[in-house]
Amino acid sequence: MEKKIKDIQQEYKEKDDLELPDFIEEYIRDGRPGVAKIIGQAKKRLDRLEQERQRLEVLRTYEHRYEDAYPMICGIDEVGRGPLAGPVCAAAVILPRDCEILYINDSKKLSEARREALYDEIMEKAVAVGLGFASPEKIDEVNILQATYIAMRQAIAELAVAPDLLLNDAVTIPEVSVKQVPIIKGDAKSISIGAASIIAKVTRDRLMKEYDAIMPEYGFAQNKGYGTKEHIEALQKYGPSPIHRKSFIGHFVECE
Repeated sequence: MEKKIKDIQQEYKEKDDLELPDFIEEYIRDGRPGVAKIIGQAKKRLDRLEQERQRLEVLRTYEHRYEDAYPMICGIDEVGRGPLAGPVCAAAVILPRDCEILYINDSKKLSEARREALYDEIMEKAVAVGLGFASPEKIDEVNILQATYIAMRQAIAELAVAPDLLLNDAVTIPEVSVKQVPIIKGDAKSISIGAASIIAKVTRDRLMKEYDAIMPEYGFAQNKGYGTKEHIEALQKYGPSPIHRKSFIGHFVECE
């Protein structure tokens, strides 16, 4: 008995990418226009998958360049240098050689849902992940650049496996003995840095949501501490919170 087209459509929706070739082979000779349409959708999805794999191979260019000499390559990135409130967060990620995690990219180019899904996959597949933070107080004390370096060094120190090489997003981290390769816009050019950018972004966003539950008047869950119009208005109405960076908000309110 022939399967109903709606059942084939549902079967297609439930297939993961690796199952698509067998699905196409099973139904390609069905002959019904409705099934042909579903097969067309499956083929387009396979084409997109192949394009993504090709993009991912380009994203491994730096890893391939150094992997023979440096087996444990670590990507480093940070998030939170610009906000008025909250810490700066850095992540260090070592991925397995030729690791395939589709859709890794600069975290700012991804939707929140995609970042969350990739966070889980990176945490599952990574050889090691380290996190580092610099508090608003530390940022005010030493300036944002030096605080970023502190967070990055902490992230490296938290790795369970020692890296042989660091691929950094644009910076060279002082007081680190491991060989470093700074890459301009590295979160969009290196799979390791891209992975680190996602881990850092999701970690910090989750933390800002926790702060929002404690101090909802500032809208931290939405603005993540950045200087949106609503955030600045709340800052002027309620005054600075304990997580505001005094060195960043002098243009908007007076700080003790």
